[in-house]
Amino acid sequence: MRPRPPVRGRGVLSGTGLLVSALGATLVALLLPLWSYAHRPASPVDVLSAQTVETQYGPLSAADRDVLVEVRLAGLWELPAGRQAERKGTTQAVRAAGRHLVEGHAYLDQQVRHVSAELGLGLPNEPSPQQKQWLATLSAAHGRDFDRSFVNLARVAHGRILPLVARVRASTQNSLVRDLADDADTTVLDHIQALEATGLVDFAALARDLAAGASPSPADPSATTAPTVPPGQVVPLTPSASPVYGLPPAASSPPPAAR
Repeated sequence: MRPRPPVRGRGVLSGTGLLVSALGATLVALLLPLWSYAHRPASPVDVLSAQTVETQYGPLSAADRDVLVEVRLAGLWELPAGRQAERKGTTQAVRAAGRHLVEGHAYLDQQVRHVSAELGLGLPNEPSPQQKQWLATLSAAHGRDFDRSFVNLARVAHGRILPLVARVRASTQNSLVRDLADDADTTVLDHIQALEATGLVDFAALARDLAAGASPSPADPSATTAPTVPPGQVVPLTPSASPVYGLPPAASSPPPAAR
């Protein structure tokens, strides 16, 4: 008996089935990530992009708008606080730190009002409730108590706004906001140096406050409940009687304490 020849059709069908199965598995592998991506919750980047608007100076994000508000709010309380320090400070270093705050925020306020007007944004016209409380604390304090309260309140506030300014400077696509963030970063660092030059900063308490984040700060959006006004109607801060220049000078260290 002759051997039966192999049935070629069965081999072809088996090979075709394997090929179809392999293609199907590949298609599923390709579509599954796309389906997962389409059905996942929106990420912070997605939300940020959804809140970004186009301007002639580049895209304006929600973080960009926040930094404009926070720079304005910082000036609304730090400029009058600096004036109090110029009058009530008991040492030359405290009075010098007050002068740095006055001159720096008079300059920054001009910048932020210009940028906001160009972008058609409103700005706060009063300090936040927390900032008003800080000013009331300073108004009631005298002597060395005033010095310590002024230095430490201002140092905590600057420590909180510095990371916000840095993040916006690193990520913004808007040229006006980028320039403002440059000026704000330089000014905030100068103020920190001037405050630390008084020798009154309680660094242990500062570290605890910044780590805990318990106290609302000028950089805390939940504390920003001050009234706002439309662009073009922002009331300017009263300029300082002393000359105002672009960037504050470097702080001089206080004389060593007498032994």
